[in-house]
Amino acid sequence: MRASFEAVGLPRLTVEGGARVALHRNARLGLAGRRALVADVEAGYSCREAARRRGVSPTTACKWWSRWREASLEEHRSLRCLEDRSSRPHRSPRLLPAGEHARICAARRRSGWGPRPAKTAREQTRRYEWPCPGDLLHIDS
Repeated sequence: MRASFEAVGLPRLTVEGGARVALHRNARLGLAGRRALVADVEAGYSCREAARRRGVSPTTACKWWSRWREASLEEHRSLRCLEDRSSRPHRSPRLLPAGEHARICAARRRSGWGPRPAKTAREQTRRYEWPCPGDLLHIDS
């Protein structure tokens, strides 16, 4: 059973402005749980012990602790450092420039080359049934 934040001496935690934080749907800890985990490490517990107390893996505990350690004072106040980060890559090196992409699409439309969806459905398969199972079976005697 988890105690309330006021009971363990921590203020109730919300993001500035009272907005809800979008958490990953599989996240074991919410914003308050992450802050409590960091408070455990600050209180002298090891990352492994704090992780055990909060029900997460040591890797997860060390991730939140290192993000907290590297954050600025402003990020500590707003708890922005304990929010989930996007997994989207910062850059896409293989992405074509917009002009080149448009040129290729125009050339495909002009020439008819390139992938296109099927225009008509395939002919429906003709199926038939025999009145008794094994009617197609032929036995040489």
